[in-house]
Amino acid sequence: MEPKLKNYLHLHLIVFIWGFTAVLGKLISLDALDLVWYRMLLASILVLAFIIFKKYRLRVTTKMMVSLVFTGIVIALHWVTFFGAIKASNVSVALATMSTGAFFAAIIEPFWYGRKVIGYEIVFGVIVMLGLYLIFQVDTSNMLGIGLALISSLLSTIFSMLNGKLIQKERPSVISFYELTSGTLLLTLYLAFTGKFDANYFQISLDDFFFLFLLASICTAYAFIASVKLLKFISPYTVMLTVNLEPIYGILLAFAIFGESEKMQPMFYVGGLIIIGTVVANGILKNRRRIGKPAVE
Repeated sequence: MEPKLKNYLHLHLIVFIWGFTAVLGKLISLDALDLVWYRMLLASILVLAFIIFKKYRLRVTTKMMVSLVFTGIVIALHWVTFFGAIKASNVSVALATMSTGAFFAAIIEPFWYGRKVIGYEIVFGVIVMLGLYLIFQVDTSNMLGIGLALISSLLSTIFSMLNGKLIQKERPSVISFYELTSGTLLLTLYLAFTGKFDANYFQISLDDFFFLFLLASICTAYAFIASVKLLKFISPYTVMLTVNLEPIYGILLAFAIFGESEKMQPMFYVGGLIIIGTVVANGILKNRRRIGKPAVE
């Protein structure tokens, strides 16, 4: 198999796993903050075991450590708001709203990479806002979930771009370990200061532990390392574009598992299709622009 095709297929497998992550988030009975703490703690341990097995060096420069800690904090906040959105609404609402990630990338990229803003991106941005407006109109009870998902989408875009640069300097597993550990420490400090750590906190059901282990191992430790590694070969924008298939995978899985609780009014799906369709159109136009660039660029 061609390396380029293999990388894209691997990316789609990871996106499918991420779609299942939302389903696990709904199956786990813990609050969003507690869920993310357990997820990051277990994933950190699993990634550390992998690093020890591979005998990788953990030492990094002070500058790199600062970047990893900051990115880890962004990731922790992204996951807390993401699972918070699922708990506040449902999988379908959270994932449809997360489709805005590619447009956050389009807004941030010009500043991040020092390029000009492209005109059609502004037009597409307005169309996405229309799609979000239609989703908002479906049920006002979902507004908190949509708001949290928008914040999560923005944070997801930021950490993808940060990791896009970090991966050029360090191993994916080492990056993942320090980012996951930093997020765990941040949440641990918050939980300790708010007095949430008590005997009852560590008493979770067997079902929750099983789903948490799946979430931490396959959906986090494996998918996180693999997705960071792919940034060596695939641009952050392409990753964000492909991640927009996550709502499709996730919504279909959620509907198959949870049934009627995931069923939404027709205008929700119209709004979701507008967002996803616009993201795909944006990707096609971007690809044509890149193909048409002179070789000297």
